[in-house]
Amino acid sequence: MRKVVYGGAMSLDGFIAGPNGEYDWIVMDPDVDFAALMGRFDTFLIGRKTFEAMRGMGGAGKSARGIRNIVCSHTLRPEDCPGATLSDDAVATVADLRAKPGKDISLFGGGELFRSLLAAGLVDEVSVAVIPVLLGGGVPLLPVPADRARLTLTTHRVYEKTGTVRLDYDVVRRKRKK
Repeated sequence: MRKVVYGGAMSLDGFIAGPNGEYDWIVMDPDVDFAALMGRFDTFLIGRKTFEAMRGMGGAGKSARGIRNIVCSHTLRPEDCPGATLSDDAVATVADLRAKPGKDISLFGGGELFRSLLAAGLVDEVSVAVIPVLLGGGVPLLPVPADRARLTLTTHRVYEKTGTVRLDYDVVRRKRKK
């Protein structure tokens, strides 16, 4: 079964974007092999707010070769997302994608989308690059309210040139009550 991986950059104090949605604090370490990291995915799930930020930077809906972008939103219309597929039911979309053959699925940005898919038991891994900066506020990795989730560390790496630390975790499945 395909895995759903939530990942991206996070400040040391737990934010994925600054107070005004800015990303200028994210440093690109020359030792990160982005092609290898992204090679395991053929689908990107993108939340509405992340999509709108991408659109503001001129990259909305565009994807790398062999990658399918799915924008999850209750308010956008298909014509708002040229080059991408629109889903108004992220849980059903992800459940359907996981059952089909293909590479893993990247949950690319979107703390609120992460929260809803995590609550539905549809996130398998969390992978964050912790950037050595304190923002003091902004968009949290996991917005409140959210259920507690247990994680198991699978790998880690320190990038010496920038001080970035990459942490990869498996999500521990909750046991169902009988």
